[in-house]
Amino acid sequence: MNETATAFDHLDARAKTEKNGLQLDRIAVRDYTKDVEIGAFQLERGVRQRIKFNIVVEVSPTDAAMTDDVDQILSYDTITEAIDYQLHIERLNLLETLAERIAFQILSNIQAFRVFVRIEKMDRIPGSLGVEIVRTHTDVKNITSDENFDQNILTLNPLVVFLPNNLIHSKELNLWLDAISQYKSPTIICLEASLSIPPKSDSTSANRRIELLAIEQNAWVLAGKDSRCVVVETRTELDWAMKNGQLSVWAPSKMVLDAVNKPSSTAKPLDLAAWFASEFSADHVTVLGSGPFREKMRVVSQPNLLN
Repeated sequence: MNETATAFDHLDARAKTEKNGLQLDRIAVRDYTKDVEIGAFQLERGVRQRIKFNIVVEVSPTDAAMTDDVDQILSYDTITEAIDYQLHIERLNLLETLAERIAFQILSNIQAFRVFVRIEKMDRIPGSLGVEIVRTHTDVKNITSDENFDQNILTLNPLVVFLPNNLIHSKELNLWLDAISQYKSPTIICLEASLSIPPKSDSTSANRRIELLAIEQNAWVLAGKDSRCVVVETRTELDWAMKNGQLSVWAPSKMVLDAVNKPSSTAKPLDLAAWFASEFSADHVTVLGSGPFREKMRVVSQPNLLN
């Protein structure tokens, strides 16, 4: 019997398979079920399905049992909080990605030595389908030793700038970009939709995608006007851009569609910029206007944009 099967089996099965010697204690959370929007297929978007978690953690021995000291143990809450936190960050396509992130968060606890993670979808077929992974604390050390890895990738506080169309197509655009480029904080540019009239659909969800794509078209228009402006669409790209001083232009479709706490379906481009600012810990959006650029800056606080 392999180790993964043993980890999720009953203690008597484990006892029959393990060799003599010092064994690590295990704590477990079993059949923890959440309603989640997850999946790579279009039919899984906008739909919540039951996901069941079974997680077993091998922990370093302590004196907790002798002293009855709760502070010496790895709490069950450590496991459930890792699940809830990773589900809250963003909508994911793959169970494999979710399992990796949960395992990594649990293993960041000094007492955790090895973790077994099983995640199953309960509503896709008459039975269940899912993934199982095993990770150890050395896997975490190998990842964190990478000089490009940063657990606090979202702690940077960027300057979020909203560029309206009249400025993009004005003679003052280069002056504005010069000023933005000199700002000390990492800067993300958000935009209106392109000036072209987008097509319309009978589907509300289709129209939402068309509206987001119209903003992305405008991002490429701006990138074509100035090579300093780089179009980015994923959190990974944005995290790298902020750490490396890149002047980024936000293409919103992927992040908005993959968000757990999505902005309102009626949110306008400036509202989306405010939602983006809140996602990346910026406390306001700076809206730029036409005319002498030093006289036209104004600040818009974040409205409550969540459904």
